[in-house]
Amino acid sequence: MTKIFAFSLGIACVNKNGAYLDTFFPFLLHKPPDKLTGLLNDFLEEGVSELSASEFARISKMVAEHTASVSVTSATRPHNYHDLPSCKRLVAVKLSEDRDIQSTPEAYLKLHLLSHRLCLPNTINLDGLFQQLPTVCWTSLGPIDPAELNERLLEARFSDEHIDVHSIDKFPRMTNYVVPSGVRIADASRVRLGAYLGVGSTVMHAGFVNFNAGALGPNMIEGRISQGVVMGANSDLGGSASTMGTLSGGGKLKNSIGENCLVGANAGIGIPLGDRCTVEAGLYITAGTLVEVIDTSDNSSRILKARELAGQSDLLFIRHSQTGKVLCRTNKNSIELNDALHSNN
Repeated sequence: MTKIFAFSLGIACVNKNGAYLDTFFPFLLHKPPDKLTGLLNDFLEEGVSELSASEFARISKMVAEHTASVSVTSATRPHNYHDLPSCKRLVAVKLSEDRDIQSTPEAYLKLHLLSHRLCLPNTINLDGLFQQLPTVCWTSLGPIDPAELNERLLEARFSDEHIDVHSIDKFPRMTNYVVPSGVRIADASRVRLGAYLGVGSTVMHAGFVNFNAGALGPNMIEGRISQGVVMGANSDLGGSASTMGTLSGGGKLKNSIGENCLVGANAGIGIPLGDRCTVEAGLYITAGTLVEVIDTSDNSSRILKARELAGQSDLLFIRHSQTGKVLCRTNKNSIELNDALHSNN
């Protein structure tokens, strides 16, 4: 029997030419059980299938009968799918394997998998993502094709209505599609769909979390988590701090922050950190930064490039206030975050 990597039922928005703008998946499964897999393979082709209201209801009922529990809000509750406007489509996406992305609904399925915590960042194939995500005007009325925006704005004015254009981008804000449990997000526009936020994560007003990136929780995020970067538990990214991702000059090296780390305000990293590391406020460490590594047992030292320290634990990075040299000392004191700040109850 052919296995299924992921399956979802959703509602897609299309432009006047029928091209997909987005897809909202209130129901999805990662590696569904074998009995359900057999039924889905009988009903659905590989990839994206557009469904009638009756087909959508039938498959929803079938899934509900063969799934003991789901972690995502179920689409199997009664809805009148016959009354969908012409700009909406009922769709199912079935992927037998974690292949390259070949359509907009497939792209949205994989972004949903990340934000629903069903897959960790850097563990699924996102090749083809940018090619399959159209640039969209994200508005108070939902996604609008940029080529159709002026017409919609004019129609709204004549109807004494107002359309608020939030952004023009390939990625929407996560919270318009997925709201994970146990998190706080001060400014939802700064967390993209496809971000992974574990229980106990707090994203403050200046914090930013890109797609295929995130925090395992609990974490305090006051800086930028770039694409591909993952923070371990109990680590703190200070105000305006930055993590270099593969989209911002980091090359193929996947940066990460281990557990119980502190990256100070206005600091940044271009190398992965192990556990219990601290980077002084205002200090940006890139892979080529020359670092004087001090052996605290005898105060001897040697000069290394920061990439040679990648992934090591118990490191304290500071800058000498007089010479400007970047120093690294062993740091055995893990950073303890304020429990009250991480309480999301």
